[in-house]
Amino acid sequence: MKALIIDDEDLARAVVREHLAAHPDVEVAAECANGFEALKAAAQHQPDLIFLDIQMPKLDGFEVLELLEAEGRRPAVVFVTAYDQHALRAFEAHAVDYLLKPFSKERFDAALAKARALQAAQPAAPPPPASELAAAARQGKPLERIVVKDGPKVTVVHLDRLDWVQAQDDYVLLRTEGKNLLKQQTLANLESQLDSSRFIRIHRSYILNLDRLIRVEQDTKEHRDAILRDGTRLPVSRAGYQRLRELWEGAV
Repeated sequence: MKALIIDDEDLARAVVREHLAAHPDVEVAAECANGFEALKAAAQHQPDLIFLDIQMPKLDGFEVLELLEAEGRRPAVVFVTAYDQHALRAFEAHAVDYLLKPFSKERFDAALAKARALQAAQPAAPPPPASELAAAARQGKPLERIVVKDGPKVTVVHLDRLDWVQAQDDYVLLRTEGKNLLKQQTLANLESQLDSSRFIRIHRSYILNLDRLIRVEQDTKEHRDAILRDGTRLPVSRAGYQRLRELWEGAV
């Protein structure tokens, strides 16, 4: 079994490496200190198993998994985390094993045994999507950023820089800082993870960052447009206009 150790703390990586030394059938192919190193190492080594920290700079553990999924790859995962017990119940519900720092050798061996068993299962049950795991672990807290992969390039979109989102079949088009980025995700799935006080579904095909809105214009009895700060016009449906009105009235 080929493994990666991914953690931004040197000591945490050393502890995992030390415990793996007792398992000669597991080869440590690489150690990574951040998510970008992890993506490169995963592409190079094609690991069967990753020991993955969650709270890391640049890209967190969930974002690493999401980007691996976008490439059609998803090795077995053992989370190595300082998340609290409440959030970790979400992982248990999805049959994803984890090591809560600090952990014992016995707990480590049990996690490794579970990873082996999951890998050996025929046919193996598909793992839950990384976005689903992340949403469960956030315990209802909205997204703070979105990661988008375009070939070898990874872009991190902070939500205060996101202008609007458009549905395009099973993809979403993200408008940010004058650029369009395409991400494989449904509009409904993304909407469920956004802060509903900041991002409003104004149309079946559009979500708008309210900070960008100047006014709503009504051209005809049935047609309205949202006018944005940069002059962009987006369609507003009847239901979308009602959502805007409810939000405005609630703010008064």
